[in-house]
Amino acid sequence: METTFRLTIGYHGTPYAGWQIQPDQPTVQQAIQEALTRMLTRPVTVIASGRTDSGVHAVAQVAHFKADTAIPAEKFQDALNSMLPESITIHACEKVPETFHARFNARRKRYTYRIINRPVAPAVSADTFWHIRNPLDIAAMKQAAAHLQGTHDFKAFEGTGSPRATTVRTLFEACVHDHGQGLVTLTFCGSGFLKFMVRNLVGTLVDVGLSRTTPGEFKAILESCNRQHAGATAPSRGLFLVRVAYEDTPHAPREFTDSPLYPAGLWLGPC
Repeated sequence: METTFRLTIGYHGTPYAGWQIQPDQPTVQQAIQEALTRMLTRPVTVIASGRTDSGVHAVAQVAHFKADTAIPAEKFQDALNSMLPESITIHACEKVPETFHARFNARRKRYTYRIINRPVAPAVSADTFWHIRNPLDIAAMKQAAAHLQGTHDFKAFEGTGSPRATTVRTLFEACVHDHGQGLVTLTFCGSGFLKFMVRNLVGTLVDVGLSRTTPGEFKAILESCNRQHAGATAPSRGLFLVRVAYEDTPHAPREFTDSPLYPAGLWLGPC
């Protein structure tokens, strides 16, 4: 009889062409499926809460797989971590009801985008932020971001080829925070997101911060439902999928909250 297992996964997205399997390119899904297939000596499909794009990172992505096995969940965690590259970590593996689905049961997701806003940025972690040299008007960005909370048609911020029945989404949180020393984060928590939606929001909010667009014009862009009116797509390297919430996991895992093991600014806010 098959058992359903839930994985909580962290990964450094730089080496990968995103989550989903791609022809002739390394992906996170492929790496995990290959490791599970070696363990169980049969093909295994791993389904995530959603795709992340090439170069996007995850602190706590959630996925599930089914297997007819007596192997305890904690053994999967240990074995997978010994087989996977250092850029992928299994934070937890647990048995869940057979009806659990990582994508369809997700209630909300939280993304954080990191910007370094100063003339010189650190080279060591350059693939975990967007470096913007010119000073950003944080107050204007906050004013613009306030227009995003609630239920709206986000068609102006969707990428081409977005698989969706509707472009209407609900954001519970959309905030800009200046942490000092040049670190700025933009955080979005919602019930779901369109393709490239977060990165397009970030790119347009940065235009506000650079005085290319006013907060009022940002609101008009949202209401226009026209992608041509919005800003450029922000680079993928600054984006983190921070958490995915389910009915049985409404709060952030304690081991991740404000942990010094993760880049600063990822855990601001309760969403």
